[in-house]
Parts: sequence; C-alpha cells; structure tokens
Amino acid sequence: MRPLHPIDFIFLTLEKRQQPMHVGGLFLFQIPDNAPETFIQDLVTDIRNSKSVPIPPFNNKLNGLFWDEDEEFDLDHHFRHIALPHPGRIRELLTYISQEHSALIDRAKPLWTCHIIEGIEGNRFGMYFKIHHAMVDGIAGMRLVEKSLSHDPDTKSIVPPWCVEGKRAKRLKQPKASKIKGILATLKDQLEATPIVTQELFNTVFKDMGKNPDYVSSFQAPQSILNQRVSSSRRFAAQSFEFSRLHRIAKALGVTINDVVLAICSGALREYLLKQNALPKKPLIAMVPASIRDDDSAVSNRITMILANLGTHKEDPLERLQIVRRSVMNAKERFKRMNSSQIMNYSAFVYGVAGMNIASGILPKRQAFNLVISNVPGPREPLYWNGARLDALYPASIVLDGQALNITMTSYMDKLEVGLTACRNALPKMQNLLTHLEDEIQLFEKITGTADPKLQAVS
Repeated sequence: MRPLHPIDFIFLTLEKRQQPMHVGGLFLFQIPDNAPETFIQDLVTDIRNSKSVPIPPFNNKLNGLFWDEDEEFDLDHHFRHIALPHPGRIRELLTYISQEHSALIDRAKPLWTCHIIEGIEGNRFGMYFKIHHAMVDGIAGMRLVEKSLSHDPDTKSIVPPWCVEGKRAKRLKQPKASKIKGILATLKDQLEATPIVTQELFNTVFKDMGKNPDYVSSFQAPQSILNQRVSSSRRFAAQSFEFSRLHRIAKALGVTINDVVLAICSGALREYLLKQNALPKKPLIAMVPASIRDDDSAVSNRITMILANLGTHKEDPLERLQIVRRSVMNAKERFKRMNSSQIMNYSAFVYGVAGMNIASGILPKRQAFNLVISNVPGPREPLYWNGARLDALYPASIVLDGQALNITMTSYMDKLEVGLTACRNALPKMQNLLTHLEDEIQLFEKITGTADPKLQAVS
C-alpha cells in the first residue's frame, strides 16, 4: 500500500460523470498475409492464458487515499474482445471508440481497460487501451503499449501491455532510502530556484504583460464555443498525414515543423468556427504542453505549458504562422533562462489561478486558453505484434468543463497521427476539422510550391 501522489489525487478529484479523466490510444494493425483465419482468436487466447503477472500501476486499485494491490485481479474485467458489425468501416470503429472513451472506468478495480477489435476493413484489427490519468500520463501509457511490441516481424511472444515494466513501475519498487534522497534533492532545487523565478516573474509583470505583443498571458483567451460546459458524450476522430509534406513546408518557410503544425491547426479551427458562425474577433489561445525533463527519470509530471497565440483573427495563413511562431519563441526564450525546477515554480505562479479555475469551474467563461494542442514524437521504426504490423496509432485525450476540444498528435514512422477528442454535444460536426486540416496543408503546399500529387492524407 502506498499513499496517493498529490497529482494522482488531483486527477481523481477532477473526475465527474461528464468529465472522465482517462487517456487512451487506438492502435491499428495489419494482419499478416499468411496468417491463419484464427489469428486474432489465437492472439486473444494467448493473452488470456498468459502467466505474466500485472505489474504496478496496472495491478493497483484505489483504497481511500492509498493505492493498494488488487489481490483478486480479474483479467476478464479489463481485457475485452469484440467484433465490429459488417462492413467494419473506420466510421464504425471511431463510433465504438467514441462510446468507450465516454464511459467511466470502474474505481473498484485497477483503472484501465484494453479492447481487441476485429472485423475492421482492409484485413486489420485494432487495440484500444485506456487508463486513468491518475495512474499514468498519456504519453507514458502509450509508451508502455509500444514496449509490448517488437521491431522484428518474426517475434511471436505475447507480452500484454500491463505486464511490461516501465520506469514508473521500477520507481515504485525503489527502496525507501532512495525515495527520501530524491525528495531532499527536490527540496534543495526548490530553494535554489527562488531568486531566478522571482526575477522572471518581475520581467513578466513589468516588461512583458501588456507591453510585448508576442507575450501571451493567461487572461487573453476569448470566449468561444470551444469553452463551454461539457456533457458525458464524446466524439473521437482520427486521421494520418504524411510527415514529409509538413517537413517540406517547414523547410520552404524556414520554420519548425511544430510551427507548421500549430499554423495548420489554427487554419482548420478558423474554418470550422467560420462554418459555425462562431469565430471570435480575438485570436484563439492554445495550451501546448512542453516537456522540461532534463534526465531519464520518471518522477511526477515534468511538463509545463506554452500559451500559443493561434492568430485565428487573421485571414492570411502566413500572417497566422508568424503570430504563432513569435508567441511560441517568446515562451521558449523565457524558459531557456531557467532550469526544469525553476520552470516548474514559475509555471505554478503564473498559471496557478488558471489551474484552480479549471479544477473548480467557478468561472467557466474565463479560461486561460481555448483548447489543448499536443504534439509528441513517436517511434520512427515499424512495430509488430505477433507478426502483425502496426499501421497507425491515434491518441485519445481528456476534455474538461470549459475545454470541449483536445487535439493530440504523435508521429509514427513517416506519418503524423492526429487524434481529436471533443464533447459531442458542444461541438457539432467536429470531425470536419480533419478535412479542414487537409485543406490547410494543401493551402501551405500551394503557397510554398511543395505539393506532391502522389501524397495524400491517409485515413
């Protein structure tokens, strides 16, 4: 038995029926050409018969303010095998994922489920894995699933994701003395961070806020249809885009791929809101999570947030791109002057009130940002599961009261994998954002002269 970490407690406290606090991922696999008709059934049987024992945190369940080991772990509660109705189109698959992502996880058991989904067109099958944010963050959860896969198509051993020992599981097994040493080191870092943080706060208040047009504060996000109370119903939409297209655009314009990604999202959001007659006069503000981990540890959440001005009030895509780029660079330059501990302290001061508002919902119409846009690098080499090639992986994330849309992206091999998670009731026809993303890529290709007719969006 171990006590809840404060961050674990926050994620558990935030959860309500209309606000599930789990993250997930949809993995699409290609069944090998020479596979028997019983391939998926054999895969499921091997997993059910596996003698591997679940490791922390996958064998932990809630016991008041503690995590306790589930002595009566029931795999059938967590592991499910279903088949899509014919014809098994991507439409039916995304409908199923939307429904499952809407459902709360039973707190009487370890907070995760895994679904094997067969009957998908194109001789494919899927795995949908969801886990509560209190147990593991979304990226770490995706990495745990990836670790159960192989770079070798001939590898046949089955290791369920919940039996793959990740860094957090190892940390939970650390001797008590090692944990105390880590805590003391953290306290020392906090004390040493104070003078630098104080100086940066002074610069923010007296030099940047209200004076620097590239500085984005937590008070300037406009009210929009993205920022309303959410229902329990979710819509999940996903699509892959060839990464080389974004690379050529970025190279032609002399900007980073992340700049291009944010600018494309900006244009897609602008078009979507125009179609809904709901485009704010002021630019949308995106919260972009940024990793500040400077070692290979897995202690707590080592991230901060960058507030990016999306420039959605501007019609010219190049002008929007420059607005995005300057606002992101402003934040990055500030963070370069601080180490990770100092950034964490600075962020706590600057964004603390915004975080409390999200948690409490006291002022639902006063949000520090309009949506979350996250872009995280993924594996560059092809992965396999019992010989089945992983074709795509799509992240599914969290929406909150006042934050009805989340755009999460990761890269896999030569593709950008985009997962959109939204409140179905708050944002009608949200899946049209995928079309707008493709249109925006084509627009930048036209501007830069980098279009390749052989490369198109992949569903």
